[in-house]
Amino acid sequence: MWTDLRASWALLTGMALMMVGNGLQGTLLGLRATMEGFETFTTGVMMSGFYVGIFIGSMLAPRLVQRVGHIRVFAALASLVSIAILVHAIYVNPVTWTFMRFLTGLGYAGLYVVCESWLNDRASNETRGQVLSVYMVICTLGLAGGQFLLSIRSPMEVDLFILISVIVSFGLIPMLLTARPAPSFETSSSMSLVALYRASPLAVISSGLTGAAHGIIFGLGAVYARQKLNDVDLVALFMASFLLGSLLLQWPIGWASDRIGRRSTMAALSFLSIISCLLAVQLGSSGTLFFILIAVVGGLATPMYPLCIAYANDRLEPEQIVGASGSLVMVSGIGLSIGPIFASYLMGEYGADFFFFGIASAFVLILCFTLYRMTKREGIDIEEQGSTVVPGQIGTPVAEYNAPDAEIYIEAVASGEVEKLDEEDPIPSDPGTDPKKL
Repeated sequence: MWTDLRASWALLTGMALMMVGNGLQGTLLGLRATMEGFETFTTGVMMSGFYVGIFIGSMLAPRLVQRVGHIRVFAALASLVSIAILVHAIYVNPVTWTFMRFLTGLGYAGLYVVCESWLNDRASNETRGQVLSVYMVICTLGLAGGQFLLSIRSPMEVDLFILISVIVSFGLIPMLLTARPAPSFETSSSMSLVALYRASPLAVISSGLTGAAHGIIFGLGAVYARQKLNDVDLVALFMASFLLGSLLLQWPIGWASDRIGRRSTMAALSFLSIISCLLAVQLGSSGTLFFILIAVVGGLATPMYPLCIAYANDRLEPEQIVGASGSLVMVSGIGLSIGPIFASYLMGEYGADFFFFGIASAFVLILCFTLYRMTKREGIDIEEQGSTVVPGQIGTPVAEYNAPDAEIYIEAVASGEVEKLDEEDPIPSDPGTDPKKL
């Protein structure tokens, strides 16, 4: 593993800086929009532009990579992201910011495609899970670390916008100076949304609703915190708590899903997420216990999407697994885009607490639909489920382009050698990048 990580140090270093900039940017824009007097609904629409960009960019970026290569795409899209944040500082109005958020999402989608496909190509079957796990930790810590840069200057000044641009630009340097050749790149086949829904209605519906919940958390979290906490340092801590909670709970939840079943775990996560959101409303927005509760909400909500992926995999034939991820990307992207708009309307009309009510509403629907499907279809035996799930990074649903070993895996399943492959790759892989977990 360490050999693979050393070979990819430039990419990982660059991506860490990109994620620091992304974490700071998302919170800064939500906070600044509130301070500028943007209506809550307007802010929700503006923030959703990022997820629309992610959705479209995840489809366009692979074509760009095939045409001009990894390094050029990485450099061009990082430059686009760097420029977009500076435009925010120059033209402070909702229309411009919405378009710039869209361009930022478009850029980051391409960065994720480049990074994840590069790492997948460089890692071996024996080390891929470990390498991708390190990558996921780096991304999450980068997003969380970016929150704590929020307090070094006033959000009303241009300094933080310039700082983000500088950080993103620095992230380009290691990548552009690498002497290693870029990997080959191929896209996968697709599976229609209708076909996937017929195979697994629960995976489709739940992934869309989970996307909505995640869009609310990361699109409107800074808006809620600004209205309730009224302190820049606490806003940063609020957003970081979501991310750190997801980092701490992802492994235990993946472990539990392998032992009590996907649907049971999804139902339990939904129920606990609802209770946690309601407690957060009742507890108020202060004190250590409140921030611990926010970490719990983040830790419970984040793993739901990869559980949806794993549940779909359990219902699909091996040759369908890679292509099905594209449809789940589409559904999740729609949820990510719509969630902030829906919740921001409710927050504007009925108060900031509808931030948590919006998240809880998504999980109420997931819980109800999960229980309904449990009455309509027999569950899969625990022994027949796929291997351990590791939650994917929110905002990086580009798995369908990063499965170089899919054909090998399909052949192994057909020949009965899949257990041997799993033994060779004992460390759980990110379902967003390993075809065995798709």
